[in-house]
Amino acid sequence: MAFIGNWACDVFKTGMMNGVYNFTSGTFYIALYTNSATLNQNTTAYTSIGETTGSGYTAGGQLLVVSQTPTTGSTGDTAYISFNNAVWTGAISARGALIYLKNNTTNPAVCVLDFGATKTSNGSFTVQFPATTNTSAIIRIS
Repeated sequence: MAFIGNWACDVFKTGMMNGVYNFTSGTFYIALYTNSATLNQNTTAYTSIGETTGSGYTAGGQLLVVSQTPTTGSTGDTAYISFNNAVWTGAISARGALIYLKNNTTNPAVCVLDFGATKTSNGSFTVQFPATTNTSAIIRIS
């Protein structure tokens, strides 16, 4: 188990410089993982190893909807984006998640989310994203 924190993946950092990620037109997904997954800053792409299973969950996770196009807001010093909450219906357990760009070839990683402990639902499993602001959005670049 390698959920030891929340990480912007190294491949994401270099991919931003190479034009791999476009949050205006790209298709981003979130996949859920169990304690047996090994995910950290070195994660390069979506993997099914250690992925959650259960009623209401489909391998590969689900589409994320960008809650606001990338912006710097009124401050101009931090670029940021966030997503609408991701919700699954069913009995699901997960220790963390991976956000990735679904391009159907390499599916490069964006970031790893550590829930701090295994979370379980019997009805609705929600990954709640923070507000889309320059100080709290899930992805911020200063």
